[in-house]
Amino acid sequence: MIKSMTGFASLTRDDEAATIGVTVKSVNHRFLDLQLRMPPSLGMLESKVRTLVQQRVARGRVEVSVNVQQRRVPSLEVELNEPFLDALSGALERARERGHIAGTMTPGDLLRFPQALAIREKQEVPAGADDQLMIRVEEAIAAALNDLDVMRTKEGEFLRSDLEGRRRLLGDLFERVYKASEEGMSSRRTRLEERVRDLRAEPLADEILVAQEIAKFVGRSDITEEVVRFRGHLEHWRALSEGPEPCGRKLDFLLQEMNREVNTVGSKAEGTSVSELIVSLKAELEKMREQVQNVE
Repeated sequence: MIKSMTGFASLTRDDEAATIGVTVKSVNHRFLDLQLRMPPSLGMLESKVRTLVQQRVARGRVEVSVNVQQRRVPSLEVELNEPFLDALSGALERARERGHIAGTMTPGDLLRFPQALAIREKQEVPAGADDQLMIRVEEAIAAALNDLDVMRTKEGEFLRSDLEGRRRLLGDLFERVYKASEEGMSSRRTRLEERVRDLRAEPLADEILVAQEIAKFVGRSDITEEVVRFRGHLEHWRALSEGPEPCGRKLDFLLQEMNREVNTVGSKAEGTSVSELIVSLKAELEKMREQVQNVE
């Protein structure tokens, strides 16, 4: 199956407890390289996230970013500074005994002393809230990875269409090389016949030498083996691209094998248009190699 290694997905899940944002993007890479960016409080999810990614991505550099903003209604916590109040009460009592002040301290009087009271917000965490948050974050990440997979599959369809067209073109070019080579065989066969005639016309003709000339001709001219292998590579390519498994590495290997066959044919085949066709084959193989670098 042909999937692109590049893709992007982003989603936001919003409810009364928290806003969860997930962004996933992937680019080309030889192997699977996962980079996670999550709040430290979500550290326990790391192994699960890695498993989720590995279930959907075979290779590529994948970046997963998670942002969580929790909504917790704060309550106020008021704390008395008892040592300060004890000292203040003692001072006021002594002042009252000496007639400097009269009456008792009111709540309003107490608020005039910022050291007397500490007012701070207290976050109330409902029981099980963290567990529920973890579940929602994991669900959001899984949904984002699904969106990424959809995009990579869609991009892969375009890649597959382009590569299939080039595969057919490769097959056509190679068959033309084979045909041109067969036509070139006749002229080489004529030269061989003349060479064999000349050798046998000599008084001390050596049949072993004649046999060697014939063997050289067969070895230099026969590309049947290369043609069979190249056709097999093209069929293997079709099977891989239509199969269910990621095939980018295998396709890259097939291109190397096909390039090797083209080089061998180029050195053996003869014909008026063989050289030109070999150049076209090499150019097409290079274009396919560049495209395959995007395939998972």
